[in-house]
Amino acid sequence: MSEPAPILIAGGGIGGLALALGLARRGIRCSVLEKAAAFGEIGAGIQLGPNAFHAFDHLGVGDTARAMAVYIDQLRLMDAMTGEEITHIDLGEGFRRRFGNPYAVIHRGDLHGVFLKACRESPLVTLRTGSEVVDYAQDRGGVTAHLAHGERLAGAALVGADGLWSRIRRRVVGDGVPRVSGHTTYRSVIPTERMPEALRWNAATLWAGPKCHIVHYPLQGWKLFNLVVTYHNDAPAPVAGQPASFEEVMRGFEHIHPRAQAIIRHGSEWRKWVLCDRDPVERWVDGRVALLGDAAHPMLQYMAQGACMAMEDAVCLSHRLATHAGGIAPALEAYRAQRVLRTTRVQLMSRAMGEHVYHPAGAHALLRNAIMSARSSEDWYETVAWLYGGTGLDPA
Repeated sequence: MSEPAPILIAGGGIGGLALALGLARRGIRCSVLEKAAAFGEIGAGIQLGPNAFHAFDHLGVGDTARAMAVYIDQLRLMDAMTGEEITHIDLGEGFRRRFGNPYAVIHRGDLHGVFLKACRESPLVTLRTGSEVVDYAQDRGGVTAHLAHGERLAGAALVGADGLWSRIRRRVVGDGVPRVSGHTTYRSVIPTERMPEALRWNAATLWAGPKCHIVHYPLQGWKLFNLVVTYHNDAPAPVAGQPASFEEVMRGFEHIHPRAQAIIRHGSEWRKWVLCDRDPVERWVDGRVALLGDAAHPMLQYMAQGACMAMEDAVCLSHRLATHAGGIAPALEAYRAQRVLRTTRVQLMSRAMGEHVYHPAGAHALLRNAIMSARSSEDWYETVAWLYGGTGLDPA
């Protein structure tokens, strides 16, 4: 008897590799089809809520990921106009007891490398580069992935983990191009010795100002600080990773407090991204084809949950494919039904966070400050319990 056809995964980012690892741990063969010439991740730091660590443990890489992460003491919200703290959330023992795992930050490339190494070590995972999936065909017996260079690959199912511009989503959903937010993000990393000493906080710090914000936190064993700054400039079209001048970056921050401006002045080699997302949709599945991560539910950065949601998807989908008695198509549908409400909530709340927490001005900002400063860390734990308690196996 021939062995079952593999699950085909379009996209070798964090979500696609997490799914491959989840499937391998369940004894299911898979092939990861990455369009780039090499596996890798663009960008610097990402934040990891406790739900990310829940997912790491389910995927068998918890210890490795923990060894690479930087454990911060606080989530800190600063007023970029006054230079004063609005509030903070303690992330110490009380937080860890409540959620069973820490809050941390990590370099995106390091996290990707954790999954890539584990996949390379598994005999059940095939990794291919230069293999962009541009279309598919399917019947009751399986699915065929059509690659850009003309090759056809047979699989038991196809998962589109191919990001914001997913070719698989184009077939499954057909909702056109992503929604351009008009917000441009500029990223840099600062050697720790160049970060102003008075601001070398062991915190994920957000400076919130009118139509702009700054985020910074330590990375890679405190060798670097990740610096991400964003402002509304009504950018009309998507941009990803283009170089940007210091003058362009500062243009959106001329109105904020000098203490906050000083952080930006220490950045260098800036690159910019125009932020995009999509409206939530219910349709993630077409027979034996499903979407995962940004291909299913792309979101703005304001809840720091994009990678976390993709990893939760991977936990859920690998579990469903391994345990569902009705076959592959029903398993994919069970995955979609389990994940769609939770990810929709994060998508919409990410937009709302940008409007009401990150970027308000005037009386709107005063209201934000009054509401948020009145809450204790325990109040905040209750507020985020729905998010940080999830593993990817839970109902919404």
